[in-house]
Amino acid sequence: MSRSSVSWYAAAPAPALPVGHVLVADELVWPDGRVMACSAAPMVAGALGAAGHQVVTGAVRLLEEGSGSGLQAAVARAAVSTDRAEEAVGAEGSGGVAVAVAASEAGLRPVVEAAVDSWARITGPRTVLLASPRSFCAGVERAIEVVEALLEQEQQRGPGGRRVFVRKQIVHNTHVIAGLARRGAVFVEELDEVPAGSLVVFSAHGVSPQVRAEAARRNLKVVDATCPLVTKVHAEARRFAERGSSIVLIGHAGHEEVEGTYGEAPDATVVVGSAQDVAGLDLPDPSKVTYLTQTTLAVDETRATIAALKERFPQARGPGSEDICYATTNRQHALEAVTAHADLVLVLGSENSSNSVRLVELARKAGTPAHLIEDCSRVRPAWLRDVATVGLSAGASAPPALVQETLSALAGLGPLTVRERITATEDTHFAPPAAVRKNR
Repeated sequence: MSRSSVSWYAAAPAPALPVGHVLVADELVWPDGRVMACSAAPMVAGALGAAGHQVVTGAVRLLEEGSGSGLQAAVARAAVSTDRAEEAVGAEGSGGVAVAVAASEAGLRPVVEAAVDSWARITGPRTVLLASPRSFCAGVERAIEVVEALLEQEQQRGPGGRRVFVRKQIVHNTHVIAGLARRGAVFVEELDEVPAGSLVVFSAHGVSPQVRAEAARRNLKVVDATCPLVTKVHAEARRFAERGSSIVLIGHAGHEEVEGTYGEAPDATVVVGSAQDVAGLDLPDPSKVTYLTQTTLAVDETRATIAALKERFPQARGPGSEDICYATTNRQHALEAVTAHADLVLVLGSENSSNSVRLVELARKAGTPAHLIEDCSRVRPAWLRDVATVGLSAGASAPPALVQETLSALAGLGPLTVRERITATEDTHFAPPAAVRKNR
């Protein structure tokens, strides 16, 4: 990695900077009018915030040497290459890291200098291997579009419009949920939080028949945003239970999708999470065993569990087609294509997103350090030390915009080469529920 020094400059007063806060520059304006983009600002601010400091972001205007100021700014330019690392901080066209602190708050100056120095040590050129496919799948897009359409419909009705309630998270991503909540969606954990007769959306993960029955009892207007691929697994559970089979549901106990599928035939279903769980199974008729799977599992681990199941119960049979959805499989294969060539893997997604977590596990299993991040503000400088190539992907419920924001932030540390590795092309689209189509 390139070397990059930290220098201190006088900066224009910032009366709006609260006491005890540090100001991370997202743009640096030099005395001669040159502007240096500080696109790494979200990462720098995120790391400082995680360390317990109060942080704000904004533009910082530097002053001529010797000028009086209420601010001091620590600046590190992202060196273009090793042989140019000695160039002056702030060279036109380069990115950089800048953090300002009020001159009167001398106690914070060491904190600021240490923070900027930690990022300065990792500036330099990098390559990002961008896994494709990544981010939203058809089922996630459909579910989000359902809520957006309902919000728009109710808004158009004016004062008489109903509130749009959503049971659980419509998809497992905090950014998606926050965005829909800002637009008026009301997220609840259970139906008893929804006023009788109200409009409620079932999430992409599906619900059990018991939840549907409760909605009917409370006269709720239901719009079902369950992913059609999850609906397929529900139908399989009902069909196999009607045939008298014991159903082994491979998945993560407690996950909303597993709870919904289990609820289709609770007396005939047992949940196993791994090949090790198979040994303890005690089923009434070994000749009538069927297995189903959660749609977002790791492909290789699921195969191992199925193999263990068939060894224990040779007559065990699965559905006509795999339950693990195309999007989960495609994202895992795409990540495999970049992991072997990366020093570090970053996966955008929330902690409760099963398919996102599986991607991180897949990379680590291959021996590559990997981290699950909500967004670029979660990246830490220590992760990037001695890292020349970053593998980047996003779970099926992570918005595509988060990928672009992460690329922009990484580019703030030096020249960034982005190479996309495409392993599949997705053109799947699911039609919205009839309740939404009728009102369009």
